[in-house]
Amino acid sequence: MSGVFRVGLTGGIASGKSTVANLFAALGVPVIDTDQIARDVVAPGTPLLATLRETFGEDVIAPDGTLDRKAMRARVFGDSQEARAARRTLNELTHPAILAEMEARSQQAGGPYQILAIPLLVEGQSRSRVDRILVVDADEATRIRRLQARDGSTLAEARALLAAQADRATRLSAADDVIENDGDIAALAAQVERLHAAYLAAAGVYGSGQRQAQ
Repeated sequence: MSGVFRVGLTGGIASGKSTVANLFAALGVPVIDTDQIARDVVAPGTPLLATLRETFGEDVIAPDGTLDRKAMRARVFGDSQEARAARRTLNELTHPAILAEMEARSQQAGGPYQILAIPLLVEGQSRSRVDRILVVDADEATRIRRLQARDGSTLAEARALLAAQADRATRLSAADDVIENDGDIAALAAQVERLHAAYLAAAGVYGSGQRQAQ
């Protein structure tokens, strides 16, 4: 694992992870965004995009040659056996590339500590890669409303996206720290600043060779 103290930032879809990550970044904390990495590793011309085209067909490729993420979501999210199988295949193809790039960027980023934004941290195999898990939490109704406003999702589509992830209780049970994101940006910023101070202290202990003595 990296030699720097690393906090895994996660939360359900539309919980506000990106907003929280941006608040940490504004405080000078390096943020490694696996959502952005997931886009970068399937950019036009990459071997992984060619593999996805071969595996899933032309339907998941947009006219401009990029991955059609909406079409891919429609293929892999859902409770049908076909959707679950497609989701497993997609994860098997993409996760190794994403994790390898995440580690490379982490090694280059430095900082007193780092935020690793990993949406499927609880569902996946990345827990051992971070020293602490921070969950951004919001109630289901709020997240559905945000999804519909952000992506134009129907109610059924939004519920399917939520159902494809770990449930709220499972995610919260895995958390070392929780940020509640049902309020305004000022309340969110105050929570980030409090945790920033705690993580700076933890990073200092980590750097002295004593792991997570909080």
